[in-house]
Amino acid sequence: MVKESESYLWPNAIPPERAARVAQSELVTLYPCRSVVPEALWNRLFNEATEQISILVYAGLFLPEQRPKLVRELKAKAAAGAKVSVLLGDPDCDEVRRRGMDEGIGDAVPTKIRNVLTFYRPLQGVRGVDVRFHRTTLYNSIYRFDDEMLVNTHVFGFPAAHAPVLHLRRLAGGDLFEMYTDSVDRVLAGSVPAWTEAVAA
Repeated sequence: MVKESESYLWPNAIPPERAARVAQSELVTLYPCRSVVPEALWNRLFNEATEQISILVYAGLFLPEQRPKLVRELKAKAAAGAKVSVLLGDPDCDEVRRRGMDEGIGDAVPTKIRNVLTFYRPLQGVRGVDVRFHRTTLYNSIYRFDDEMLVNTHVFGFPAAHAPVLHLRRLAGGDLFEMYTDSVDRVLAGSVPAWTEAVAA
């Protein structure tokens, strides 16, 4: 009713030992790198999501490259009532430039963001779909599908594709899923629409 988690409303209701066990149960699987996340899992998460799909990345170019029907999927989900958010790094911000320097790939990250924006252009003006830019120092790329999410951790000096991925599911009384959800919400609150005359130019 109040749209808050149990742990937020009653932070001391669950003993620390039980809270730790719940957090462990929220972790479904740990993948050593993003490339080994099964395609079947991505398919299931996209197919079964009915309420919310949130994508928080700098570029995430692999998604539209590996899923040729991604834009069509997102349109269909939005038409069916799901809230779709795609948060991309602002290609002109210092945080994005720094990420490229940290990975040793120069200006590749801003270029990837501009490339991925062309994939998402058909989403411009689609009701229920929000494509936005953020200027966050991104510690994780997060892909949320209703009550499940994939968290691609970022490791200094390595591309996201080579870093571990956590598969999480929301459980009553758990804090782990809610923490990453709150992180996405904070980035969303400080983001700006990607589709502006300046971006188009």
